Amino acid sequence: MLRSTLVALATIFFLSFTSAQKPKTPSSTEIYESLQKLNFLGSVLYVAAHPDDENTRLISYLSNHIKARTGYLSLTRGDGGQNLIGPELRELLGVIRTQELLAARRIDGGEQFFSRANDFGYSKHPDETLSIWDKDEVLSDVVRTIRLFKPDIIINRFDHRTPGATHGHHTSSAILSMEAFNLCNDPSAFPETAKDYGTWQPKRLFFNTGWWFYGSRENFEKADKSNMLSLDIGVYYPLKGMSNNEVAALASSQHLCQGFGRLSQRGSQNEYIEFLEGDALSDDKDIFAGIDTSWSRIKGGKAIGQILYEIEKNFNFKNPAVHIPQLLKAYQLVQQIQDEHWKILKLKELKRIIEMCTGLYLEASAESNWATPGEFIKLNLEVLNRSDLPVQLLSIRSSNGIAVAKDMPLEENTKYVFSEPLKIEVNQKPTAPYWLMEKGSLGMYKVTEQSLIGIPETPRVFTVDFNLLFGQVPITITKPVVYRFSKPDKGELYRPFEIIPEVSAKITEKVIIFENDRQRDISVVVKAGRDLLEGYVEICHPENWNVYPEKQKISIVNKGEEQMLTFTVFPPDSQSEGYLSPMVHINDKVHTKELIEIDYAHIPFQTVLLPSESKVVRLDIKKKGENIAYIQGAGDVVPESLKQIGYQVRIIDPEEITPETLSLFDAVVVGIRAYNTVESLQYKQQQLFDFVAEGGNMIVQYNTGYGLNSKELAPYDLKISRDRVTNENAEVRFLAPEHELLNYPNKITENDFQGWAQERGLYFPDEWSEEFTPVLSMNDPGETPKDGSLLVAKYGKGYYIYTGLSFFREFPEGVSGAYRLFANMLSIGKDKVELEAKIND
Repeated sequence: MLRSTLVALATIFFLSFTSAQKPKTPSSTEIYESLQKLNFLGSVLYVAAHPDDENTRLISYLSNHIKARTGYLSLTRGDGGQNLIGPELRELLGVIRTQELLAARRIDGGEQFFSRANDFGYSKHPDETLSIWDKDEVLSDVVRTIRLFKPDIIINRFDHRTPGATHGHHTSSAILSMEAFNLCNDPSAFPETAKDYGTWQPKRLFFNTGWWFYGSRENFEKADKSNMLSLDIGVYYPLKGMSNNEVAALASSQHLCQGFGRLSQRGSQNEYIEFLEGDALSDDKDIFAGIDTSWSRIKGGKAIGQILYEIEKNFNFKNPAVHIPQLLKAYQLVQQIQDEHWKILKLKELKRIIEMCTGLYLEASAESNWATPGEFIKLNLEVLNRSDLPVQLLSIRSSNGIAVAKDMPLEENTKYVFSEPLKIEVNQKPTAPYWLMEKGSLGMYKVTEQSLIGIPETPRVFTVDFNLLFGQVPITITKPVVYRFSKPDKGELYRPFEIIPEVSAKITEKVIIFENDRQRDISVVVKAGRDLLEGYVEICHPENWNVYPEKQKISIVNKGEEQMLTFTVFPPDSQSEGYLSPMVHINDKVHTKELIEIDYAHIPFQTVLLPSESKVVRLDIKKKGENIAYIQGAGDVVPESLKQIGYQVRIIDPEEITPETLSLFDAVVVGIRAYNTVESLQYKQQQLFDFVAEGGNMIVQYNTGYGLNSKELAPYDLKISRDRVTNENAEVRFLAPEHELLNYPNKITENDFQGWAQERGLYFPDEWSEEFTPVLSMNDPGETPKDGSLLVAKYGKGYYIYTGLSFFREFPEGVSGAYRLFANMLSIGKDKVELEAKIND
């Protein structure tokens, strides 16, 4: 029992800390709402597969209207999605989407959990999903979350009964939730977590259904709803000045990298949940019917409830501090209850409410946002009591055990500022997302430290305990160490305090393409994590490649500074590929990690440590045409990739599209989802088509069929579907083997489709006019052939090409065949143009 209590305490403690945000001074209404939640002893766990799958309307309703403790379990971190705001994909995208989920929960009031499942990309069936995920491990994570969170109610976002009807990850989340519901109370199922957290049996399991699961609103209107609850999630919150659906819109709009920014909604709106398992429904409007959600739920709770319900009933909005004596009495009573689960949760909530009522401001700010092992950092500590309640600061203790006695009263509204040193131990591990610390598999993250499984982010290593005395009641309030600073154009800012290695290094280009056997210079950037850094750098490279010089010295005076080194790389004579990795030697240590910084305004600043490597590819490639105009869409690295193989690429805005500007280019390439995201592009279509008619080539990459800003994507009829081929190794068949796209200037073979990443392509057209020639055919197992991945049409003197092939994924992976095929697409017809030019001369 002791181990179970300590593990649970540690986990809840970890969940208490999030990445640095500017401290929010709560209003009286926010304190009152916290008190309402304190007095509701019921919980709900919402389960789905990805970030942005969650129904923020329902999560906000449960958290803010019913006042239930509400959690969201997202089985994955969304690594397999696209990124509409930047170039980050895969692991880095997962870091962004994790933080977007946490930002959403800060708005809708929920908590966040994950499993170790990796979002490997779109999956068409749960059988495929559960064969790539380790089903037992993911199921154990779901059971772990239920045993830790102890929900009364579980709500699935997706239907377990419809495999193949939606994303395989979606259906799998519901299947695993159903299984976990029936296993989590069995001590023989995953006994380790049963030992740590105890067993638990939720009362009911629901499916959050809606008209889209029935195919149309008409079908849903006719459906039997006798087994469903209808909840009006459009309720208005006078204390917030917003309706629930407005709160939900703000929360879901945090998923910016997936394009979820949306308009807010108001007014009555029904949400439906279908009863699946558990205790029979006794009320058609209350999901907690028959469940005691009062303080009487726990032994000894009645006396606590008498105090806290009275405070809620007579809450003083003008001066919440008057309630502190009663809150302290309740705090002491909660310390005596035997139910460890509720004891831990309610002490945490009570402590926060007491802190808010006194207007306490406690902050521990480091002099820098990062430090290295073995370093001393100065902490600036600020303590402020903004109430007339007698509060005494007894001592301050840092997380590495250094305690400083203070024994001083905190006078009302008087700021106390201290400076204390923080010693970083020499063996301190760098800060990094815990799920990326070890190499996992295609379907699973590897997490060795069991206590971390499921929590949203790596716990803050460095914290400060403020040991306080409220009257006669001692309370310790813990704050993470942060970095507070300001910028003239942004004001006061906060960042997490991180531990980084003494040195990191990166090659500036992640994929380096050699279109011939000529040598090429590469740049290696070395960043110092500490002062007075001395050492040398060498490059690890494939055997048939050469790098000169073999090593170079580095000497950096100040931490945070960078030194750039230039190495010359000599490729082999024939096609080859491999990896270059910088190795930085400092004393007797070798450092091989790259420090990646992610900085977006809507999420906290993130630092990620990953192995530093760049792929090098010696291509057997030919090309025609040199000057390319690129119209950006949702964000990709295609322009940089085309530059790698010798093209002159200029990114142009739609406003620049004129006949005069286009005449400078051999081809125009339109970025992914440009017709979904660039509204003004629709007004330039005719000029682009005229460019093609005059002999230019136009390549349009994938768009989604919904949300198009233009009705005419092509000069001929073309209809986009949801067809996709998710198996990156799916057979590729040549429908037009003699077509120029497959033969000039590079002979395309089956080998060019080896080594593709994550998928073949997505959102292929399924209808097109006779002017188009389909070039390739492919399909996932058990499906009909999909022939719309690459379509080409002659238009005037030039060519229009539409492709759903995922070049935006293949180029960053250095897939040689993708480069060769794209070069053919850019080169099509150029031999004829050159021949005509010679004849005319």
